[in-house]
Amino acid sequence: MDARGPLCVGIDPHAALLAAWGLDDDVRGLETFTRTVVEALADRVAVVKPQSAFFERFGSRGIAVLETAVAELRRAGALVVMDAKRGDVGSTMAAYAETYLRPDAPLFSDALTVSPYLGYGSLAPAAELARESGTGLFVLALTSNPEGAEVQRAVREDGRSVGATMLARLAAENARELAAGAPLGSFGAVVGATLGDLSSFDLAVGGPLLAPGIGAQGATPADLPAVFGAAVRNVVPNVSRAVLRHGPDPAALRAAAERYAEEVRAAVAG
Repeated sequence: MDARGPLCVGIDPHAALLAAWGLDDDVRGLETFTRTVVEALADRVAVVKPQSAFFERFGSRGIAVLETAVAELRRAGALVVMDAKRGDVGSTMAAYAETYLRPDAPLFSDALTVSPYLGYGSLAPAAELARESGTGLFVLALTSNPEGAEVQRAVREDGRSVGATMLARLAAENARELAAGAPLGSFGAVVGATLGDLSSFDLAVGGPLLAPGIGAQGATPADLPAVFGAAVRNVVPNVSRAVLRHGPDPAALRAAAERYAEEVRAAVAG
């Protein structure tokens, strides 16, 4: 992020965006869209976040497009966060982890989004493999969708909200790496940039904070300090449609990403 700018760009090839680019809603359109984004941004953007669902809907051929994109992004030096939001228990969670976090896996990524709402402990197989492989997790904690509050803001018997509990578990997860001198731990939280003042939550989890909601969902880079407070320097802001709508022109995609990165840098520095 220091070298390329503090920004994560999503690859979200949903049907409306394919149509806006003049592409058919089929595997060929998906491949053209994805290849254009990768070629435009892979060597310039710090973090890229493919949304797995938009590839999965085309079956095995869509997954093949995703495999190629992940490999090319990583080869060009971008960090890949696979947005798959996996969450399960036992051997099933372990299998999901192996799909994305095992170094010889076709979809091997630098980090994976996961859901802890079968209990934080259910993520243990993914956390263990992340440590072994030098990768990381982004755990859904305080998400930007309105429905999320129904679970995440619910208060436990100990008086702490479920979302706050997940943040505390992440802080404990990162403590070992921080004690060893790492600037950040490998276990981050997903915290929406649209949520307003979050000063009642302890966002100092010792890891990065993936922040969706900038652009199409209404948040701006200038909002970040007010939302994240002292933790703002650990934020990885995610922008998807607000950058992707500038395609299919590669130069326009690059310019949009660079503009957002500069706006984030200025907001954080201020």
